[in-house]
Amino acid sequence: MKKCSLKRVVSLLLTLAFGLCFSLSVPVQAAKRCVLSTITKSSGTRTLSTEAGNHDPIVLVHGLFGWGNTEIAHSNYWGGTDSLRDLLTEKGYTVYTPTIGPVSSNWDRACELYAYLVGGTVDYGLAHSRKYGHARYGSTFTGVLPQLNDTDSHLKIHLVGHSMGGETIRMLAQLLENGDADERAAGEANTISPLFSGKCRHWIDSVTTIATPHDGSQFDNKKYKIEPLTHQFIAALAAVQGANIDDTNLGLDFKLGQWGIEREPGESYHSYFEKVMKSKLWAKTKDLSAYDLDTDGAAVLNAYAKAQKDIYYFSIACTDTYRSLTFPHYQVPYANMNPILLHSSLYMGRYVNYAYGHVTIDHTWWENDGIVSVRSAIHPHSGSSDSFNENYGTALDGSYQFKPNTQKGTWNYIEKIQKTDHINVVGQQKNKQFLQTKFYQLAGMLESIPE
Repeated sequence: MKKCSLKRVVSLLLTLAFGLCFSLSVPVQAAKRCVLSTITKSSGTRTLSTEAGNHDPIVLVHGLFGWGNTEIAHSNYWGGTDSLRDLLTEKGYTVYTPTIGPVSSNWDRACELYAYLVGGTVDYGLAHSRKYGHARYGSTFTGVLPQLNDTDSHLKIHLVGHSMGGETIRMLAQLLENGDADERAAGEANTISPLFSGKCRHWIDSVTTIATPHDGSQFDNKKYKIEPLTHQFIAALAAVQGANIDDTNLGLDFKLGQWGIEREPGESYHSYFEKVMKSKLWAKTKDLSAYDLDTDGAAVLNAYAKAQKDIYYFSIACTDTYRSLTFPHYQVPYANMNPILLHSSLYMGRYVNYAYGHVTIDHTWWENDGIVSVRSAIHPHSGSSDSFNENYGTALDGSYQFKPNTQKGTWNYIEKIQKTDHINVVGQQKNKQFLQTKFYQLAGMLESIPE
């Protein structure tokens, strides 16, 4: 497998960083468990009742470059100027929005998500930490749902991941249900995290991925430079938020403490960002986001993180391109696409790769949302043995329903959201009411899953 060049890393990370400044994470707080009812297809209006339903908490997991509520201005990853967590909570749902490593590997992020949910100190695993050369232990969490690990508990959760968050929740499901053989072989039984034991209670009800690059992203721009893009990012953020934000008061944390890379007290964001991006770490390890998001790296992840037979898997794709009329009919972005995604979208809309030893990329990858191809978002292909429910069908009428032919352990493709780019589906700067309704409908569908 090829190593991830610094320029490639900066290209991918900064493209998402520019856009995701419109949509950042919200505070992590526990909400009361409520008794729920159904949701109307047209408006998303929901009335609380005592009707039976699936009341499991919903956990929204951010993707690459996700932020916490105190890190950038007063905006949310999930919902932009509004908080989807708060909106869903107001309708009676129990929703959590964890903040995990924004550029870490899916393995490390899954370990952090596990600790966030059940509590305790993050354990990245003895074998894993030795293999990649970083600390075994990370931050300590109190746990928002510690009862998940109780053997006599019946509580389950719905995991919803945007972008790389979809890969992360797949990894968590794999580890929870199967553990890891290398970790079990590396240490004594009493020192192994329950996450790697293969003996955890199965507490994931469903996995839903939104615009997730299951097969990686073919975008690979080698022209970006660190220095000007750092300043562009800060300027773009300040302009969008209308706030006095500069590289001295931005609180973004890359959460790379396991690698010994941390922001020092009083250190400017500019200095911190350069320290992270100029680290030799990017060139020497596959244990970071850039490798997992690469088409070859995603194939390795797909071979490891399989669909589990007792979990419902759903996928949602986004598209903001159209087929050009002239041969060879490249995919071209619509005018409404976020300007910072235009370059990547145009590149993806015509890119092919038939090189031996790499994932084959042809015209079926061209339709995209600016970062992720529709093909990649539907379900894992490359390196994967997962099955796909071809008869499930897409929600062409715009409604989300739990259908009789929904299958566990296989991918059920819900729909392709039209004229919606990778950023706007969560940032929601445009078509806010339409996209909020999509999330109301998704929550309603998850609620209707049989217990």
